[in-house]
Parts: sequence; structure tokens; C-alpha cells
Amino acid sequence: MARQATPMKQTRTRHSQAYKDEALALAERIGVSKAAEQLGLHASQLYGWRSKKHQTQAGSEREQSLADENARLKRLLAEHAEELAIGKKGRRVLCQEPQVKYAFMRTHTAHFSIQAMCRVLGVARSGYYAWCSRRPSMRQRRRAELDRQVAQAYSARKGRSGAPRLCHDLREAGLPCNRKTVAASMQRQGLRAKAAKKFKATTNSQHSLPVAENLLKQDFKASAPNQKWVGDITYLYTEEGWLYLAVVIDLYSRMVIGWAMNERMTADLVCDALHMALWRRRQPNDVIVHSDRGSQYCSAAYQELIRAHHLRCSMSAKGNCYDNACAESFFHSLKVECIHGERFTSRAQMRETVFEYVETDYNRQRRHSTLGHISPEAFEARMCA
Repeated sequence: MARQATPMKQTRTRHSQAYKDEALALAERIGVSKAAEQLGLHASQLYGWRSKKHQTQAGSEREQSLADENARLKRLLAEHAEELAIGKKGRRVLCQEPQVKYAFMRTHTAHFSIQAMCRVLGVARSGYYAWCSRRPSMRQRRRAELDRQVAQAYSARKGRSGAPRLCHDLREAGLPCNRKTVAASMQRQGLRAKAAKKFKATTNSQHSLPVAENLLKQDFKASAPNQKWVGDITYLYTEEGWLYLAVVIDLYSRMVIGWAMNERMTADLVCDALHMALWRRRQPNDVIVHSDRGSQYCSAAYQELIRAHHLRCSMSAKGNCYDNACAESFFHSLKVECIHGERFTSRAQMRETVFEYVETDYNRQRRHSTLGHISPEAFEARMCA
């Protein structure tokens, strides 16, 4: 019996996108039916290709339209953000004369666009450019130089100093000026020292431990080192958790002579801070060591350390933060000038920041009005010379 021949399976021809585009172009010129006949295609293929091309083009146009709208909204948001930043930076010059606004604009051309600053400050670009093209007077040149030096001193102090302290820095650098002149320069440039935040007490005095007598009695003056020390604890927030800081300050020079940091607020924390103070001051005797009446300072370990080194323990009255005002003032300065407005992801980062502030900025550079506007280290060096 003869075997029946199996019909061969017809394979479908695949066409590239370039071929389809040219075929559709030909169909546009001579018609779909004629183009299909010449190319050996079915008319339905050309209709299908054309429909798909129209859909793709429509989708691309929609995507492009959405992309353009998205870009437009992003530009608007960026412009609004820039205007808000300009308004925040230049709020002190908004009501000033045009020349002051022009000076502000020239100072901040690296950060903001001229067009945006003109829009926010309410001045014309032509007026600004005309002002820039004019040769500055001697007074304007002196003012510009003063502004440059004030901004440099402000930056060197990390934005922590206001006009009184910057005035002393500039005088020390050989620039004669007064506080009002420096304050006016800061106002022109939109410079402002870091602001304070509300105080919050941290002392836990709800305990039954013995409390020492208040020997200090708010007398924060000392005629020599190692007569009166004050100590206190504060807490510092990080994204990893709380970090507790204990300090010991010599009231003679307001120098932080002992400090300790730990993630737990225990008696060991204040003992470690006192150990550092004793080590740095070479084990003095008969020093009044004042603190609040927190449980850490009333603990047996801390009191034994006081007795072992022949120190005199003193404690504040209950609930009276003014009895330990110098320690509270230090924590205020630390948080305002160094902590507030910053983000700390770990305790290690906070430790590094606090160490740098205490040992570099506060003890060696920060000016104290109580000390005649010099640093604690400079005060001790001058008085002991």
C-alpha cells in the first residue's frame, strides 16, 4: 500500500521593523491593496501593521506628554523650593533699600538664580545689573570687605557665634569694629547664630538615699583652680538610642575637666567623669564638688569616691536648677551650638561630635563673657602665667 504524502508545514515569514515601515510608506503612496500585491503580502497584514504602528505612536505620545508634564511640575517645585529658601535666607533684607538687596543677591549668586532672587526680593534684574556695573564707592568697598570678614569669622565658628563674640574675633584679627557694626553686617547677609530650644529637666531625685548639704549656695566664683567643681548629666538623642553625658566643670575657668558618655545613666557614668577630672587636675583635695541630688550622685559608689579623694560633696536644693546653673548653661550651649538641627544616626557619631565640641571648640576656642570674652584654656594660661 502506497504511503500518503504528508503536506509540508508552511512557515510564516518574519519581517523586520524597518521592512514594515517601508511597506507602510509604500501603501501610503499607492494604496494598501496595490502595495500588498506588489510585495506578495495580504492586505490584512498591512492593515494590522498600520494599526499597531498607530497604537505605538499614540502610546509614545501619551508617555511623552506625561513626561513633559512631570518635568514641568518638577521645575515648578524646584522654583517654589528655591523661592522659599531665598525668603528664609533673606527675610531680614526684604524691607531694606534696593542696594542692600542687591548686595544680598551678589553674595548668594552661587546658591540661587538671579531671576528667582529678583522675584522674591521685589527688584528688577536691570536694576541689579546696573548696580553691579557701577563702580562701588569707598564706603561700599569697606562694607563689602567687612561683610566678607564677618562671614569668614561666622563660618570659622560654625555658625555658633553672634555679633558680640564675632566682634571680639575680628578685633583680635586686627579689624577695629563694634558690636552694632557686626550685627548690621550679619543682618545684611542673613547670618544668624543658632537659636535656643526649651529646657527640659532630667534629674531623678525621687529616692531615699542621703543628700549632701548645699555648700555652693549659688556662689559660682572661684579665685583659683580646683576650689569649686560642678557636675551634671544630660541625655542626647540618636537614631540608635539615647546617649547620656556626664561632665565636671571647674568654676574658676568654666573648663570641662571631666566627662563620660554611656548608653545607660548609672552611677558609673558620674564616677567616670569625676575620675577624669581628678586625673587631669592631679588629684586635688578639699574641692567642693557640687551636683544636683540625682540618684547617681547620691549612690554609694559616687560618695565613696568623694570620700576616698577627700573632696567636699555639695548638692542643690530639691527642684532648683539655678543652684547648678553653670552646668545647665554648658549643656544649653552644647545642644544649641552643636546638637540641635543635626541628625545623628549612631551613638558613635554623637560621641565624636561631643568630644570635638568639648575638647576643641568649648575648652579651647569658645569665648565666655564671664572670662572677659576669652576661652577657658586661654583664661587659665593667662592667670597662671
